[in-house]
Order: sequence, then structure tokens, then C-alpha cells
Amino acid sequence: MPITTSHSRLLPHGRDKKPVRLCLISYNPLTQLANHLLHEFSSRAQVVVFDETFGSAVEVAKERERLGLVDAFVSAGGNAALLRQNVKTPVATIAIDGFDLMMALIEARKHTKRVGVVSYEHTVAELDTVRAILNIDIEQRTYRSHEETGRAVQDLKQRGISVVIGSSIVVEAAQQQGLHGILAYSRSGIRRGFETAIELAQVARLENSRYALVNSVLASLQEAVLAVDDGGRVIAANGHAEAALGLNMAQLLDKPLAALKPELNDIALDTRKSGQIHRLINLNTRDWIVRRSPIPDEHGLTGVTLTLYDANAIHEADTNLRSQRRGRILPVARHRFDEIEGSSAAMKQLLGTAKRYAATDLTVLITGETGTGKEVIAQAVHNGSARADRPFIAVNCAAFPETLLESELFGYEDGAFTGARRGGKRGLFEAAHTGTLFLDEIGDMPLQLQSRLLRVLQEREVIRLGSNIPIPIDVRVLAATHRPLRELTQEQRFREDLFYRLNILQLTLPPLREREEEILPLAHHFVKRCLDTLGSTLPVEKLLAPIEARLLAYPWRGNIRELQNIGERLAVHFAQFAREEDVEYSSLAFDCPELFFSEDAQTIPMDQQIRDALAATNGNRQEAARFLGISRATLWRRMQKMSHETLKCDS
Repeated sequence: MPITTSHSRLLPHGRDKKPVRLCLISYNPLTQLANHLLHEFSSRAQVVVFDETFGSAVEVAKERERLGLVDAFVSAGGNAALLRQNVKTPVATIAIDGFDLMMALIEARKHTKRVGVVSYEHTVAELDTVRAILNIDIEQRTYRSHEETGRAVQDLKQRGISVVIGSSIVVEAAQQQGLHGILAYSRSGIRRGFETAIELAQVARLENSRYALVNSVLASLQEAVLAVDDGGRVIAANGHAEAALGLNMAQLLDKPLAALKPELNDIALDTRKSGQIHRLINLNTRDWIVRRSPIPDEHGLTGVTLTLYDANAIHEADTNLRSQRRGRILPVARHRFDEIEGSSAAMKQLLGTAKRYAATDLTVLITGETGTGKEVIAQAVHNGSARADRPFIAVNCAAFPETLLESELFGYEDGAFTGARRGGKRGLFEAAHTGTLFLDEIGDMPLQLQSRLLRVLQEREVIRLGSNIPIPIDVRVLAATHRPLRELTQEQRFREDLFYRLNILQLTLPPLREREEEILPLAHHFVKRCLDTLGSTLPVEKLLAPIEARLLAYPWRGNIRELQNIGERLAVHFAQFAREEDVEYSSLAFDCPELFFSEDAQTIPMDQQIRDALAATNGNRQEAARFLGISRATLWRRMQKMSHETLKCDS
């Protein structure tokens, strides 16, 4: 017997005083779990529950639909998939998200290290990652019917599996074969399913009332719009539709659309998708985007509206919108060529080459050690190009797991994988359309994604996960790496064809140790900037003078990034003193040990080290000895030796 919840209050945010009518079609034990939650929705919905699966579930749903007793269905797994194929009423899915599955696996892990997961139609690829995290062996099977469920569970049992995770019928099949079954669904997932169903039902009711007002609405619209009944005859149109189709109202109304414009009729009668669809067509030598919106009533679909948008106008609006959104896209290309410090001959030559490359639209491969400023150069190239007012999107290829990086780059469709955002998501290639995509650390991109990236670069189109429809893109690609890509291609760790596709233009940033004349100006810049932030007005040049030799001798393996970090540490140390004369250099070694105790720093001649120490301590020999890490007597002997050698040279 079906179970019906009580109700006492009006629907929130709606004009209809009657609560929405929901029909939950599920199977034990999901039905039992859902029954405990029905009271939470009693004020907003009247819920009828049926314990059915597959064919019988479809029969029940069709009967409820025929009698006009339902506004939306709620179901899960195979039931939900079958209902969508066989009924016109909206179907909300009780989905299993990543957290639900993780909790089920954790529960299963309490019993055994070998677990079976049986899912409808498709296995869950992400479980390969979870396997290692939970230290658990996972065997996956799929089903499409009751019979296949039993066979899948039996196969797992023969493989020695004692715990099985899945839907209601999977749990039941496991229990029938003496196994421990764990339901993959959670109470939060059921709540989300009911919330979605209420929303779908409210939207459906609004669609019904909107259909009653369609004629008055059409007249007020600026787009070309016409309405077609379920028999394919035009029942309404506006003046813009007359102009777009080249037909007057007498020629349109009550006429078969198939006889007037067959290409529009094909869109109107397209039953592959029950919701809105969009198509690009050519009418009277002009390109139009056609949107089909269904017009349902309590008994199903009574027709559709076709809205025609001028493709050229959409393109212009899209361009303007992308430009306006540029400021909200992170990271923003902030750096320009005229802001980059480059006093060395090597940097002057590189910046000149980069400016010439910026004027082209070709792919640029930027190489160099970590911290040399590859992204700064990439941003400058973008800002120096014709795409400067377009989006600049940067992604670190080493910062994401392979599966996440794939969805970030290429996007995904609704339902492409467990946990996917409703409605899908566009990827970074689409977000960078008409602009620049910067692929940092390209040398760390997994081989499988390298193949997809190569296709995008060759075809200039992207295909979202879960889709087979290519989306054209206009994107300039800049790539950067600190790794030797040629060597990686020889080791078959990087695709050779992708390397040549990326290496059209190349910029190699020299390390900081090869740009010695830039070290001190950069150090002054970083220290002063930080001192300004700290509110200190101490003179930077005099502060750094005693340690300039150490700054020049240090190898700077972290390059500009490391110099910036140490510069900020120096500034924090200096800022604690009110006057230049009060600065204690002897304690600076504790804040910046790299400059004072590294082997590379010891390559500074001892005579120079002593002079620096005496200058830093205003001639105080005791402080200078402590600064150098030697005794006062040793310092005295070395100073005597320096004086003796100076006298010999003078004579």
C-alpha cells in the first residue's frame, strides 16, 4: 500500500495554495530510510510512496501520470533512469555523492578489507583513488536489471567478497546470498532528492500557468518567438517571428510547421531531450540560435515555444560579457613589460624577444628554473598582445590530481561523474575563449591528458567530459616548465608531438646567478617595499651596504622568488630598529642563515668577511668576532696578518 504524508501549511514562495504532489518510487531498504524523513516535508508536499523496481515502477509511474496525480517523481539509480525514459513528468534523482560512498566504504572497512561495489550501468572511476587512501581492495560490478543484480552479487561472492555496497536491490540480493549489504544512499541524499523534486514540481506548475499567458507574452518579447502545439501546428507567433521567417501571421497561424520551415519542425519535434535544447540554423541567409522550451500541463507536454536569437547579436554580446568579466577572473594578468626589472644584457635581449612574440598569436613555451618569473613573463606577453582586454586564465598542471585537472581544463556535462555540479561546468579552455590560457608546469601534466591537450591545440575545439559535442574555442596558449622537456620526450614521459606543438616560439629565462647586476637592485626593491609596508623609513642603500658582498656571492637557487623572500626577512629584521645606527648585524645571521652559514657564502675571501663584519659592527672587534663565529684572539691575529700583507704590498 502506498504511504501518504499529511500537510497543513501552504507552499512557500508560491501562488498555488495546494501542496505539490510527489511520488517516491523506490525499493527496500531505501524505502524504509525515506519513510523516516517524510514528516520533514509534510508542510510543503503530499508524498505517496511505492515500493517497486524497473518494469513495475514504470507502470506505477505511468498510471499516476495518466490520472494527473503527480507533479514530480522521486527515485534513485535504475528506477530514476527508466522513469526519465518513460514519463513526461519531472523526475528528481536521489543521488549518491562522493561523501556517501566514502562513508559506506568506511563502514565496510570495519568488516573486511575486500569490498564489492555494484552500481547501475557504470562503474565509479574515482574509487581507484579511494582504494589507496582507505587501504581497501574494491571489486566493482554493474547491473541493468534485477537478474543482472543477482548475477553480479553472486560473482562477487565467488570471488570471496563478503561485504557489498550498492542500491536497495543490491543490498537485498547480497542479503539473499548470505552477504553483508550496505546501502550507499544517505539521509542527506534523500533530503536533496526531495528538495529537488519540490523545486521541479513548482517549476512545472509555473510552466502551466505561463502557457495560459503565452499569447500576451509573445507580443511583448523582442526576440522572434512562435508556439507550436503537440501536433506540430503553429498556435501563436509575434511580429519578430514574421520578419525572421518571411511569412505574415495569416501564413503562420494554424499551419503545419513542417510545411513552412522543416528545419524548425525538426527542432520542435526533437524528443531526444525533454527539456530545453539549442540549435544553430540558417534561415533566409541569416544564422539563428533556436531555443526550444517545452510547454507542459498537468497531463504532459502540450507543445513547445521556439525562440530565435540573431547569432551575430549573440556573438557581440558574448564578447562584451567576457570583456566585462575579465576583472573577476583570477589570476588577472597584472604584469607588463615596462614593469619588469631587466638591467642585464641577457634580460634585455629576452624582453625584446618576448615583445616581438607578444605581437603574434602563436604558442610560446617559457622555460627556466623555479622562481625565475615565468608567469610574470607570460602575463606581460598577454598584456602586450592584441588579446590584452580578453581573459587571462592560469592553471598549474602540477597542482591538481589527474581526474580533477581533466575536468578543470575541459569542463563536464551534467551527470558526467559522481559529484558533478548540476548543469555541468565549463572548463578553463572555454573560460579563456578569445583570450590566453597559461599552462604552468606543463612538464608535470599526465600523459593521458597530454593526448587530449594535443587534440585541442590541433583542432581548436574542446569536448566536455560526458559529452561528444565539440565546442569551438579561440584561445592562445602559453606554457611554462622548469623541466627539460626534450629529455622527457626521449624517456617517453612527455609526448614528442605535443612538445613540438608547444615549442613554436621559446623563451628561456636565465637564472638570477647569471644576472649578477640585477641582484642588488632587486634586493633594494624588495626590502624597500616591505619596509614601506611596515612603516619604516630607514635608508635601504645604507642598510644593505655591509652585506652586499654576501648577497652577490649567494647562488640564489630559488632565483627571484627566493631573493624576494630573503629581502622581506631582511626588512622585518631592520624594521625593529628606530635608527640606522642601531641596526644589529650580528644577529642577522639567525634571520638569514643562508647568507652567513652556507658553503657558498664561505667563498667570500676572509679579508672581505672581516671588513664586512667590522663595518657591520661599527668597528667593535668583540661583536665582529661573534658575527664571524671566531674568537676575538683569532680575529686579532688575522687582522695583524692583513696589515702585514698590506705593508708588504706597499713596499
